[in-house]
Amino acid sequence: QVQLAESGGGLVQPGGSLRLSCAASGRIFAISAMGWYRQAPGKQRELVAVIRNGENLDYADSVKGRFTISRHNTEYTVWLQMNSLKPEDTAVYYCNLVYKEGLRGSYNEYWGQGTQVTVSS
Repeated sequence: QVQLAESGGGLVQPGGSLRLSCAASGRIFAISAMGWYRQAPGKQRELVAVIRNGENLDYADSVKGRFTISRHNTEYTVWLQMNSLKPEDTAVYYCNLVYKEGLRGSYNEYWGQGTQVTVSS
């Protein structure tokens, strides 16, 4: 079993900042990717930012230069620093983990429950 603990969402004015945190725990042997997706009302879930293989960062074009993803060196935790927030960043943000429980076996995907980010004046 794996658990993802998300925190940091909330209401912020345009131009403001928020920092999301996601901590993974449980039976984790290796992580292939860990990051954040978001889903706005009436839209499909989309990638925001992800760290692959511990070091390769990938961002959605819409957040490049404004959002920064980082990870803890020894714990299964990632942070998403969101600056210069815009109303179009309003969405539920979901933590995503791709991991495996042992040396053998395949990778599994797990989603957090989501945290609401609202950017409004």
